[in-house]
Amino acid sequence: MTLRFCCLRDTPDNVPGPQFVFDGPAIEAYLDCCAAVILTEGDEQRAATLLEAGVPLLLIGEAALRDSEVLTRLAERFGNERIGLQVPVRRLAVDWSFETVSNADFKVVTPSLCAPTWEVLFADGSGSGTHADWWIGQMLERGAQCVLLRADIDSDDDLNLCAGLQESLGDHLWVAPLALREPSIEAWVEFGQVRQLALPPELFDRREVWQSAPPEIAATDAPKEFA
Repeated sequence: MTLRFCCLRDTPDNVPGPQFVFDGPAIEAYLDCCAAVILTEGDEQRAATLLEAGVPLLLIGEAALRDSEVLTRLAERFGNERIGLQVPVRRLAVDWSFETVSNADFKVVTPSLCAPTWEVLFADGSGSGTHADWWIGQMLERGAQCVLLRADIDSDDDLNLCAGLQESLGDHLWVAPLALREPSIEAWVEFGQVRQLALPPELFDRREVWQSAPPEIAATDAPKEFA
C-alpha cells in the first residue's frame, strides 16, 4: 500500500498537488484548484450551488447529518461520483447507571457503551450522539463515494477505531486531524492503517518525513484521480 497526500486548506492556493478546500466566499472562482470542497455547515441549496458550479467532489457535513436523504437527492441529480462526506468525530463518552429493580440484593452498574465508539459532531463541535461507523455505512448506501474523517487520533482506542474504518472503507477513506497541531502520523499509518492523508499546509509541507517510510508504505503525492 502507498501513502497518498492532499493539502487541507481554508482557502485555495496555487500549490502543487491536490487540495481539499473548505467552502468560503467566492470559492466558485477557484474550483479548478480544488480536488474537493468541504461543506461543513452549508445546507442542501448551497451544496447544489457548488455542484452546479462544477465542483469535482463535494464533501458534505452537517446537512447530511440533519437529513440523511440529502445525499440521495444530490446523487440522483448530479451523480454519486461527485458526492462525499465530511465527518468530524470524537470518542463518545461512556455513561454509567445503577440498575436496582431486577435484583434487590445488589446493584448492577451498567455502561452505556460496550466498546469505544466515535460520535459524529455538528459543525459547531457539539456531539450528535450518532455512532460514526454506523452513520457512514448508511450514507454510503445513499450515494456517498468518499469519506473525509476528521479525528484527533491520540489513543489506542482511536487507532483501533481508525483501523476498523480503514479496513471497511479502503480507498474511499481520507483521514485528517480535527484540532491536533502535531498528530502522530507515524502511529496513524502503522497502527491506524491510514493510507490517505489530508493535512493542513504546515503538515503537508513536511510530507517527505513520511515518504521515507518502509517500502511497503512508501508514499506518493496523490491518487491518479486527483492529479
